[in-house]
Amino acid sequence: MPNMPPLSRIVTLIVGLIVVLGLSLWLIDSLSRLYWQLSYSPLLGNLLLLLLIFLIGGLVASFVYYVMIIQAGEQRTTRKKRKITPAQIPAVKSEAASSTIKAVQQQVSQIQDEVARQALLSKSREIEDNLSQGEILVVIFGTGSAGKTSLVNAIIGRMVGKVDAPMGTTKVGETYCLRLKGLERKIIITDTPGILEAGVAGTEREQLARGLATEANLLLFVVDNDIRRSEYEPLRVLAEIGKRSLLVVNKADLYTEADNEIIIAKLRERVRGFISPNDVVAISANPQAVELENGEIYQPEADILPLMRRMAAILRAEGEDLVADNILLQSMRLGEEARKLIDAQRRRQADKIVERFQWIGAGVVSVTPLPGVDLLATAAVNAQMVVEIGRVYGCELNMERGRELALSLAKTIAGLGILKGALQLLSTALQLNVGTFIFGRAVQGVTAAYLTRIAGKSFIEYFRHDQEWGDGGMTEVVQRQFQLNRRDEFIKVFIKEAIARVVKPLQDNLEVIQEESDTSPK
Repeated sequence: MPNMPPLSRIVTLIVGLIVVLGLSLWLIDSLSRLYWQLSYSPLLGNLLLLLLIFLIGGLVASFVYYVMIIQAGEQRTTRKKRKITPAQIPAVKSEAASSTIKAVQQQVSQIQDEVARQALLSKSREIEDNLSQGEILVVIFGTGSAGKTSLVNAIIGRMVGKVDAPMGTTKVGETYCLRLKGLERKIIITDTPGILEAGVAGTEREQLARGLATEANLLLFVVDNDIRRSEYEPLRVLAEIGKRSLLVVNKADLYTEADNEIIIAKLRERVRGFISPNDVVAISANPQAVELENGEIYQPEADILPLMRRMAAILRAEGEDLVADNILLQSMRLGEEARKLIDAQRRRQADKIVERFQWIGAGVVSVTPLPGVDLLATAAVNAQMVVEIGRVYGCELNMERGRELALSLAKTIAGLGILKGALQLLSTALQLNVGTFIFGRAVQGVTAAYLTRIAGKSFIEYFRHDQEWGDGGMTEVVQRQFQLNRRDEFIKVFIKEAIARVVKPLQDNLEVIQEESDTSPK
């Protein structure tokens, strides 16, 4: 429907016209009387008549000029409204995306692995480029039998605007570059491998397809009937992470109009809550051929108009928001990947610290035998361990604070009965055929190392979670570490190393003492 002129403009024109007509009639009447009064002089009468014509002409010209100014002003306003402004991501989202990318790049700079660091930096630069001049990525996703490739071909043939040649066949499918009228950004449309295919190769292709789907700005999820649970789950997961999705019901030509309405209604009900009813559309990307009465085979054209209209409306109205949202999502995913790498890097460093201090503690206890094994005896050692672990996680502690934390955890270990359990576990595992004195000192040293390990592993969890023990507190963390470090496969390795680091040095030291005793004068 054409735009209607505003009511104020209509009223102004009507009032102006009435005023002009009224003034014209008044002038004609007044001047005609004056003309008759001056009839004795034809020259004056003719001059008066000429003046009347000029006055009426001036009124009409003024009114016409006024109307033209109004119309020209409205046309300029209309042109400004219709002018397509350059594509711009909303300022708030642009700033959020930029700050997120910068934060990610700062995280990535902490990664020591050169290959991993360069790979993540490269990804962050790609995201940064997409923020200003990237394309809109539309991904076709679904099972292989749903007709995804037919849909791609139909879209290529019907998309409004220029269609470039295929960008090439990749490991995730053919990719095309398209343009849509009214949208400055290029549209990249990609057909992915089918999901739910059998075999190892099918699983690998599905993983690639899911990876590309998570990077899409707009996802076209294709089914050919009511959705199966195996299809529903990936669609729900993708929607939950923020993917703008259209559920496309292909092969509508195989069903009656009534059946199609039933299928659409069921699908809208199933995906209610994460996909809008308007985003569930039925199409026929490659309708079946029909045999005519004369025996000829008729191939109907693809019917994808409902999808094209919906997709065009979304891209025009939400295109920049979709780009911004996707950039934020990709930035956060990249940041999570960087955090995992940094966490693994810190954990390796912290594990080395724990391993070093557990044997230092073992050496202290075995060299200076005590009536009982207690972490309080190695408080200084454990305090230094806590300080070094904290430094790995960017937390600078002084020795006093490290000692407080170490003593607090030592009391928790003693209160849970872990000391007794460790003694029994390690005594049984050692089974040394040595003298009672050596055996006792060995058990003390190995148990001290074991308890130091549990303490160190617990503190790693403490610092990993920003100096928080979690809902279960210190007790739950310590108990979990004790359970993890009492498994048979770990105990075998630990005892083997303990014999080399604690028992063997004690035996060697005892032999030296005995030799010195035998050679000394009696």
